[in-house]
Amino acid sequence: MLKKTTSFQTAVSNCFGAEAREPVGGWPALRGRLIRLALLLSLVLLFSGCGVLPKSAFQDGSSADIVTESDEQEQLQEVEPPDVLEDELSALENSGAWDGGAASPISEDRIIYDFPVTVNHQVELYLDLFQNRQRKYFQRWLARSGRYLPMIRTELIRAGLPQDLAYLAMIESGFNPSAYSRARAVGLWQFIRATGRNHGLRIDRWVDERRDPEKATRAAISYLSTLYEEFDDWYLAVAAYNAGEGKIRRAIRKYKTRDFWKLARYRYLRLETKRYVPKLIAAIMIARDPARYGFTDINYETPLEYDQVSVPGRTDLAAVAVAAGVGEKTIRALNLELRRRQTPPGPHHWQVRIPRGSAERVAANLKRLRPVVTTGYKTHVVRSGDTLDRICRTYRLNKKTLLKANNLHTARLRRGQRLRIPYRTTRYVLLREGETLSERYARAGRDNPLILHTLKRGETLSGLSRRYQVPVSLIMQWNDITDVRRIRAGQNIALYVDGPGPAGSARARTASTSGSSAGSRVVSLSDHKKYRPEAARPSRPSRASRLTWYRVRSGDSLWTIARRFRVSARDLRRWNNLSSNLIHPGRRLVVKKG
Repeated sequence: MLKKTTSFQTAVSNCFGAEAREPVGGWPALRGRLIRLALLLSLVLLFSGCGVLPKSAFQDGSSADIVTESDEQEQLQEVEPPDVLEDELSALENSGAWDGGAASPISEDRIIYDFPVTVNHQVELYLDLFQNRQRKYFQRWLARSGRYLPMIRTELIRAGLPQDLAYLAMIESGFNPSAYSRARAVGLWQFIRATGRNHGLRIDRWVDERRDPEKATRAAISYLSTLYEEFDDWYLAVAAYNAGEGKIRRAIRKYKTRDFWKLARYRYLRLETKRYVPKLIAAIMIARDPARYGFTDINYETPLEYDQVSVPGRTDLAAVAVAAGVGEKTIRALNLELRRRQTPPGPHHWQVRIPRGSAERVAANLKRLRPVVTTGYKTHVVRSGDTLDRICRTYRLNKKTLLKANNLHTARLRRGQRLRIPYRTTRYVLLREGETLSERYARAGRDNPLILHTLKRGETLSGLSRRYQVPVSLIMQWNDITDVRRIRAGQNIALYVDGPGPAGSARARTASTSGSSAGSRVVSLSDHKKYRPEAARPSRPSRASRLTWYRVRSGDSLWTIARRFRVSARDLRRWNNLSSNLIHPGRRLVVKKG
């Protein structure tokens, strides 16, 4: 779907075209020139700011919607290379007169089309292009069509539209849900933002349903149905899908004809729009009978099949991948509409697609997943002009962190030097039934990665998020917090922040670089009791102490528990903020040992 652009040269000429009508001299002439100069500068700024489409992302909206996070999904892919488009348009320009041509030669024993098929010079041009110069592209489109055609045809049948319209997605995107165009159209059906939203697609910084094959297909069918209802002609409807219904209405009024081929004789319609109909016809003819046109070795992809699982907001696709026992790329390929590799925030659950047959396993494993924040590294090669300050600003690091990560004792850098750039990343551990993270780390012969932070008055989870460089959502998940307003001073907050290399030194670096030396400590749960930090607000133990948690059983009393752990009942009350000796089965008590 193409977007109308304005000619900068036309704007400039319009700006200065009235100069001959101005008085030759004096203040009025000078004032007029100054006004026109100001207008020209405004136009320069306007066109310089909006005339470039970055290749790194589909930045097709306001600045608030531009995705710049490092966890953005893989870059979108161009629909067709510029040189291919230029070659195609040049050939089409020299294809001769546009006319209705002849009726299609339909093989009675093979093909019956449900879309009107006409063969003329332009259609023959595309038949030749697809079989020769663009053969490798068309082969790729045919192979990819196997993944989406069954679903698209089902939706078209349900809507009562011609099934051959499925190949509109072929010439729009090559059946690629990650495709984008110069007009900033995205997805299988190449919707621009406004048209997609008008037909029910959600498009924001978290979700872009133009990349959801099924939802985008239903939106395209809705749009095509509306266009056909207005124009009562599939050629005009398809042309309007590309150029917009307003453009086709004006062409009909201007030239007083509803025959697409007659409209195509005039320059009013852009060549990119006029090529749309013959290109679709040629694609239908070859795709419906590929062997006839020499495509005999196509390895069609398997149809899109999946199960769904309901997950809360801000669930990482990496977590779903671990639960499903597949690679993260597999889950991302099934959920292309999620722009941040994460379900959108909010109180409602999100339906995530997972491989067919894995629903029960994923549902069971999600309950046993535990996130651990760890440190990864990327490499920066020092270039001419780089300074430590500039590199720290680029990667949002402080100097101390960067120096320690690279064992540097001076800020002096040399060209070509390779620096390790640390960054936070989250991995997911799948626990056994009843197992805790502490037990998992102890079984592996490592200290557990727990940092226990005692909240001070005035501290918030947002502050802890910035201090430890972990998302608030993970802190809430680690501590079973459902409402951030219910945290209290004195409450222990558990953070599972793992580090590279030796556990002690890694966590020491975490504390020093994040400014968390006060109010937090690394805790070793050597007896491997299950640790759950909700509800209790114990006082801070000494650095040499060790904590464990004990679940009160039926028949327990504070005195018997104190004897078991060789501590006093008074200490148990103090550590757990108990006002009396009354305890209830099921409650977890913190116990300081050491």
